[in-house]
Amino acid sequence: MDIITIMNNNLPWLWIAVTVICIVIEILTMSLTTIWFAISSFVMVFLAFTPITFIVQVFLFVVLSLILLIFTRPIVQKKLVQKKIATNYERIIGQIGIVTKKITLLEKGTIKINGMEWTAAVKEDIVLEKGCNCEIEEIAGVTAYVKKIGV
Repeated sequence: MDIITIMNNNLPWLWIAVTVICIVIEILTMSLTTIWFAISSFVMVFLAFTPITFIVQVFLFVVLSLILLIFTRPIVQKKLVQKKIATNYERIIGQIGIVTKKITLLEKGTIKINGMEWTAAVKEDIVLEKGCNCEIEEIAGVTAYVKKIGV
């Protein structure tokens, strides 16, 4: 037997190996890139049983992979990307609250916003007295960082 006959008899195994390698890479990267090459190589497994030469199979593999990558990846990515839903704490950033317990740089206080009480702190050396309005700048953990309105 010559090398071409041996190679042609083992082409399905070659394409199965390429499929497995591409799937493993896709699992490790989760980038939706090599999955298209895995699909193309899986198609090549069946084409390897036809009298198509190896060079033509490689060409078909590359063309099919690129077509899948270019035309279907953006569609699939768009479907898989989950829209970010603002949670309660993200919704209050930028809103106005009322100080319910005095806030200083060294002492946390509390604010009331949308009927809920939050632990609050300031990043600057200012004092927010009970009853004054403040704007929520940031949330870190369970603490709302606020600033005096108009400053």
